[in-house]
Amino acid sequence: MPVPLAPYPTPPPPYTPPPVNGTQSQLVCSGCRNLLLYPAGATSVCCAVCNAVTAVPPPGTEMAQLVCGGCHTLLMYIRGATSVQCSCCHTVNLALEANQVAHVNCGNCRMLLMYQYGARSVKCAVCNFVTSVGASTSTPEQKFNS
Repeated sequence: MPVPLAPYPTPPPPYTPPPVNGTQSQLVCSGCRNLLLYPAGATSVCCAVCNAVTAVPPPGTEMAQLVCGGCHTLLMYIRGATSVQCSCCHTVNLALEANQVAHVNCGNCRMLLMYQYGARSVKCAVCNFVTSVGASTSTPEQKFNS
């Protein structure tokens, strides 16, 4: 005689953290680069993955992001900094504001290139072609229309 199969138990609902009085912010762990959430008023955050303690910037500090030119890790930094050192590969990255950069397409492979406004030429990282940049080629206002 066949044995009846029991129905599968219903899975528990997905975990949702309890509401927090106030707001939550996020920052990148200084150890493993995971995104960490923390409540308003915290001065440091301990990562549950690697146990690194990351200092929280003072309230009201505007943060910006860039991708490291050496290892392509997303870096967060305090807006206004002129350079940012990657904690993974130690590359020092130039941090430019949006109004300090311009864009032009590579003269060889047509890849969109970003360069510091005022530069005379830019070298493509894909094909190594050097594209001359002049006032008629690109301006900061033409960011993605070149």
